[in-house]
Amino acid sequence: MKVILSTLNAKYIHSSLALRYLKAYSQREFPDIKILEYSIKEPILQMVSEIYQKDPDVVGFSCYIWNIEETIQLIQLLKKVKPEVRIVLGGPEVSYDLDYWFKRVPEIDVIVVGEGEATFLHLLQALKTKRPLDEVLGIAYREGKTYRVNASQPKLDLNEIPSPYKDLDDLQSLKDRIVYFEASRGCPFSCAYCLSSIETGVRYFALERVKEDLLQLIKSGVKLIKFVDRTFNINKKYALEIFQFLIENHQGTVFQFEITADIMKQDVLQYLIDYAPDGIFRFEIGVQSTNEYTNSLVHRRQNFKKLSETVLKLKESTKIDKHLDLIAGLPEEDYASFRKTFNDVFELRPEELQLGFLKMLRGTAIWKEAKKYGYIYMDKAPYEILANNVLSFSDVIRVKRVEEVLDKYWNAQRMNRTIEYLIRYEFTSAFDFFQQFGDYWESKGWNRIGHQLETLYTRLNDFLIDTGIQHLEIAQSLMKLDYFLNFNHKPRKTWWEFTLTKKEQKEMMKDLMEDLNLSENELHKHVMIEVVPIDIEAFLTIGEIKEQNTLLAVYYNPPDKPKYFTKKR
Repeated sequence: MKVILSTLNAKYIHSSLALRYLKAYSQREFPDIKILEYSIKEPILQMVSEIYQKDPDVVGFSCYIWNIEETIQLIQLLKKVKPEVRIVLGGPEVSYDLDYWFKRVPEIDVIVVGEGEATFLHLLQALKTKRPLDEVLGIAYREGKTYRVNASQPKLDLNEIPSPYKDLDDLQSLKDRIVYFEASRGCPFSCAYCLSSIETGVRYFALERVKEDLLQLIKSGVKLIKFVDRTFNINKKYALEIFQFLIENHQGTVFQFEITADIMKQDVLQYLIDYAPDGIFRFEIGVQSTNEYTNSLVHRRQNFKKLSETVLKLKESTKIDKHLDLIAGLPEEDYASFRKTFNDVFELRPEELQLGFLKMLRGTAIWKEAKKYGYIYMDKAPYEILANNVLSFSDVIRVKRVEEVLDKYWNAQRMNRTIEYLIRYEFTSAFDFFQQFGDYWESKGWNRIGHQLETLYTRLNDFLIDTGIQHLEIAQSLMKLDYFLNFNHKPRKTWWEFTLTKKEQKEMMKDLMEDLNLSENELHKHVMIEVVPIDIEAFLTIGEIKEQNTLLAVYYNPPDKPKYFTKKR
């Protein structure tokens, strides 16, 4: 029996942990299982053609909100050209509201509900021996014009699942992709918008097995490993031992974790600050909202004061990047409340602030209570909200504009000094800056076109001129510095009109030769210069605004990061 496991990843660089688990669990009995991974951007017919030519008897698809619509198109086309093939779907997107899926997609033969390793193996065994499917726990299957739902599969002992990282050829293919890793399953919390809250309790893989798998991936040259554990630090001793192991064995690999910052133990935090090498750990921290009433409605317990203390302590150490998440559209959080939430969290200055919108995931408590809060949302994935009883569609549109410029200007880390100045001195709050800029951005039609680095700067400059900020010269000076520091090599052009004459440049270069201890040839090859109308160093160090023509010089010496120097004129 020929079996194919497939999924459509959001990007080519992503990889599927689920498919590798399924294959590892079943391959002793079904050694010819093939994995075919695609991305949602690939042509549907191209994917169908490849699967068709493999002539499979069974094709299993791992389904999520980011791929379900494309997956449906794929299986509908595949069934047309190969009607006898068995189509099996699994994953969080199809494990709930089974009636909807069987009615909407007649091409589905079987749905694996919930945890899939044992269920999928038992299903293959039944299909191979032609046993009745009603004997297979954990599935729903089509039967004539209706469908049947079998009893649930008992939860596995996780240590019975073979490692998904033993295939040496597969490991080679993962070197330049994001590898997803699981040390535990389940979540101790019950957030109403999250599917993880449906499974109670947390199960752990044995520490030695986790270490062995991690070491295998590290030695294979994998560059980024993302832990998918819902709350990695819930078990202090377990988490600390993995942190210690990775600090001792990382070999340059980067590791990302989802942590709950307000329960982070101080001794664990201090250990990370003291011993973690720069840049090998990234923490994703879900804040979602700072409105306590809203949090209570979605059964979310959070101590924002403790969370802030943890984030600020990590920020002081500069060793660990912080990625904080917000959700717009939670119950009873109107536009004004979300503005406060945004400002509360931005005050922590995370390296990345992801502004997302509530998704009404099938099976979640909030999905079941949608009418209670007046939710209007997309009928198909990603089921994003359009409005509710306190947040209008107009409000959602405005917050979408904030999201767009936030991603381009803050999360991309392209001009932090400039934005810090604008938020602190020129606009009433971070949210107001991003909102006004986002409104201006859309009014110019820039949301419809692509952007290069230079145009991102010129568009911000246009906005600041038209807005009439108080100290345009300071913002422009900082923009020039930020622009220079975006490059590893001396840039060939600037976003502004370069007005220094060749004679002026030559005189300034001559002044710099002694200061930087570089030859004239090295200066011309590795240094960018500009004159700005403020004492830029005084402003950056003590916040003093002082008119003073200042020479700004940036030295590029890769692989080192560029360095800047200032000199009063």
